[in-house]
Amino acid sequence: IAVIGAQWGDEGKGGVVDMLAEKARVVVRFSGGDNAGHTIVNPFGKFALRLVPSGIFYPQTVCIIGNGVVVNPAVLIEEMDSLNQRGVATDNLVISDRANLIMPYHILFDGLEEELRGGKAIGTTRRGIGPVFADKVARYGIRAGDLLDKAALMERLRAVLDYKNIILTKVYGVSPLSLEEVYRQYCRYGERLAPHIRETTLMIEEALNRGELVLLEGA
Repeated sequence: IAVIGAQWGDEGKGGVVDMLAEKARVVVRFSGGDNAGHTIVNPFGKFALRLVPSGIFYPQTVCIIGNGVVVNPAVLIEEMDSLNQRGVATDNLVISDRANLIMPYHILFDGLEEELRGGKAIGTTRRGIGPVFADKVARYGIRAGDLLDKAALMERLRAVLDYKNIILTKVYGVSPLSLEEVYRQYCRYGERLAPHIRETTLMIEEALNRGELVLLEGA
C-alpha cells in the first residue's frame, strides 16, 4: 500500500499512515528529506516526524528509511534521541545503505544559490535537499553505507570535497570546508548510526514474499 499526496502537503497523509502502520509489517519512507514529514498524535503524545517512518510507534513494525530518501545524519540522530527520551524505542529503525547523505556543503550551496538568484529565489528550506539530489544524479553522492568503512569514507570524501571547495572558493568566494573536520563529524555519525544501516531491498522483497503488508509512506 502506498500513501502519497496529490496536493501540496498537509492532506492528512500522516494520520492515514499512522492508522495503517499498526497493521503493517514494514513501513518504508521512500522519498524526500527532512524538509517534509508528518505530524502524529497518539497515546505517546504529539510528534513531528521528519525522517523516521510513522510506524516507529509499533514495536512489531520494521521502519525503513529507503534509498530514495536523502538523510541529514544530525537531524536523524536528533529525531531518534527525541523519540527515545519520550519513551519510543528506535531499535526497529533501518537505514538503507544506499540512502544519500546531506553534507555540510549541500546546505552551504542551498543558501548561496538562493542568494545568487536574488529576487528570483525559489524559496527553498535551505536544508540542502536540492543540492544533494543533484549530487545523487551526478554520482557525487556520499551514501549511508560509506559511513561503515572509515578508510573508504575518507577516500570518497577527499575526492568530492576537493571539487566542492573549488566551487565554494572560486565561484562563491567563501572559505573552503575542512576535510578533517567534516570527516571526523561524519565518523561520529557513522558510529551512532552503524547498527541501523543495512541493505534493505532484500528485507522488503522477503516481506512481500511472505505476504506481509508493506506500507510506502510518502511525505
